[in-house]
Amino acid sequence: MAEQAISQGAISAFFNDEASKFPVPVLQCLQIKTLEAKGAGGAAERYRVVLSDMHNYVQGMLATQANHVVHDGKLQRGCIVRLKQYQAQSLKGKNILIILDLEVIESYGTPDKLGEPTAIEGKSTEPQNTTIGGAGFYGAKSEPQDSKSQVQREIAQTRTDGPSHDNGMIYPIEAVSPYARKWTIKARVTSKSDIKYWHKPGGNEGKLFSVNLLDESGEIKATAFNDQCDQFFDVLQEGGVYFISTPCRVSMAKKQFNNLANEYEMSFERDTVIEKCEDTSAVPQVRFNFCTIQELQNVEKDATVDVIGVLKEVQEVSQITSKTSGKPYDKRELTIVDDTGFSVRVTIWGKTATAFDAAPESVVAFKGTRVGDFGGRSLSLLSSGTMAVDPDIPEAHKLKGWYDASGRNDSFSTHNNMSSMGTATGRKDETKVISQIKDENLGMENVDYFTLKATVVYIRQETFAYPACRTEGCNRKVTATGDGGWRCEKCDITHEKPTYRYIMSVNVNDHTGQLWLSCFDEVAKKIMNGKSADDLMEIQEQDESRLAAEFEAANCRKLTFRCRAKMDSFNDTQRVRYQVMSAAPLDFTAEANALSELIKQMDV
Repeated sequence: MAEQAISQGAISAFFNDEASKFPVPVLQCLQIKTLEAKGAGGAAERYRVVLSDMHNYVQGMLATQANHVVHDGKLQRGCIVRLKQYQAQSLKGKNILIILDLEVIESYGTPDKLGEPTAIEGKSTEPQNTTIGGAGFYGAKSEPQDSKSQVQREIAQTRTDGPSHDNGMIYPIEAVSPYARKWTIKARVTSKSDIKYWHKPGGNEGKLFSVNLLDESGEIKATAFNDQCDQFFDVLQEGGVYFISTPCRVSMAKKQFNNLANEYEMSFERDTVIEKCEDTSAVPQVRFNFCTIQELQNVEKDATVDVIGVLKEVQEVSQITSKTSGKPYDKRELTIVDDTGFSVRVTIWGKTATAFDAAPESVVAFKGTRVGDFGGRSLSLLSSGTMAVDPDIPEAHKLKGWYDASGRNDSFSTHNNMSSMGTATGRKDETKVISQIKDENLGMENVDYFTLKATVVYIRQETFAYPACRTEGCNRKVTATGDGGWRCEKCDITHEKPTYRYIMSVNVNDHTGQLWLSCFDEVAKKIMNGKSADDLMEIQEQDESRLAAEFEAANCRKLTFRCRAKMDSFNDTQRVRYQVMSAAPLDFTAEANALSELIKQMDV
C-alpha cells in the first residue's frame, strides 16, 4: 500500500541535518501549481508543488529539467513520488525544496491525502547546504554519514591542486540566490563577451566583460568589473567548464542587459575562486527554450526569445551608422522558416554577420534574439546571444526531416499587418466563434480584429485571381493592350505577360454557423495547398475539370484565421467585410494546452 512506501519523518530530516537517513525519500504530492513566467517571453514554465511525508508537508520548486513529469501528465495531485535529487533550503525562516530529479511511482495511483500532515517550521535564516543525490530506488541502503557523497567524490577527483572549500558541495545554478551564503557551482561558459569600456562625465571610467553560465538546472549571467576583468578574462573561455565558488555577489538581474530566464545575476569579486574542470561530460553544451515562428505574433515587442528554423534566404553584409555614436556596424539579414508555416527575418551583427557562411537550407538555432515589430515581427540577435548551425538536438532533426519531406515546396506566411492590428485594437485578438462575430456586430462601428478556427467548405471559383503588374511591390491590376501586352498605368510599363494574384472569397463553417471571408494572395496560397494563382491559371487553360479538383482538394481543411472586420460599401450598399490577414493550420499542441487551462479554471 502507498502508506507503507512513504518515508515518514523524511521532511523533518531534510532540515535538521539528518537527510542521509533517507537517501531516496518517497513522498506524496498534495498540490501542483503553475507559476507565472517572469521576464522574457521565452521563459520556461515553473511549477510549485507541496509534498508530504504524512507527518509534515513542505513547499517545493521543480527545477526546469524536471518539468517533463508535468508535461507527460505523470505528476498529478495525490501521486506518490521518489525524490532522486533535491536541494533543501531555509530562506528567511521558510523551508523549501528545490527538486532536481524525481520519479513518479505510477503503480500506487493517486490516493487521497495520506495522514494529517502539518507544515514544517523553519528553524533558521541560514540556508542549508544539503544537496542530496539519490543513486538507487526506495529501500536502498543508506551510506554512512561520514562517507563522501557523489558530488564530493567528483570534486575530489577533478580538483588536483585547487584550494579547498568549506562547503565542498555542488549547488545547482537554479538554487543560487542572494540568501545562499556559501556555494560552488559547476557550469559551462556558453557565451563570453569582449571587454567593454565606459567613460562617464567627471573622469569615472571602467571596463567589464560578462559570461553566461549553464548547468543542468538553468543559466545565470556573471560579470567581471575592472580588476576582476583583468583577473578572470583569460581564465574563462567559451565552451569550458569551471568550478566557481563564493565569495560572489548575487543580485536581481538587470533585464535591459540580461536575456536569460533567471531573476538573479552574479558579479565576480576579488576572492571569487574559479577552477577549470576537466570532466565536462555531465554539463550540457547549450540550453534552448524555443518559441515557434508562428508564436512570435503573441510575443511582446522587445521580449527575448530563442528560435530555430531552416535558413531560406541569406542577404549580403551591409553597414549602418549609429545615430548616437557615429560608429559603423556590419549587419546581415537572414530569413528562416519552420513547420508552423511562417517565416521571419533575423538580423545578425558584427563579426557574426561577416563570418557567417552557413548554406541555405541549413537548420540554424538562435539563442537570445530580441523581438521587433518591423514588418509585423522581426528578430535581432543580441550581443550576448549565440547561434548554432545544424545543432545536434531533436528540434533540429525534426525540422530537417520536415523540410526534406515537404517544407522545401511550401509557401510561408509572414507577420505583416500584425503590428498594425495590435495598435489598432489596443489588445490581443480574441478567439471568436461565428455566432459571436455576428451577435457582437464586429466591424459595424469600429474596425475589429479577431481569430477564428473554422473549416473551409466552399471556394468561389468564378473570379479567384486577377492579372497583376510584375513590378516588385506594385501588384496593381494590369489591362490587356490587344497586341498581346499587359499595361500597368501606375508604373507606365507594358509587360509581356502578367503575374496572377489571388483575390478569393471563401466560405467557412464552425459549429455555430457560416461566414464568407475575403482572402488575398499569401493567405489564399495557403488555402490552396501552396499552389500559386499562376499555377491555377495554367491548369485552367489546360483542363477545366482538373481545376475543379484542385478547389475540391482545398475544401474540408480546418485552419486558424486572423481576421479584420470592417464596414465596406459596395454598389451603394453597406456591409461588413471580413478580410483574412493570415491563416495557418491548427497548432494542436497549443490547442490542447489552451483546453487544459480552461479545464483547470473549472477545477474548484
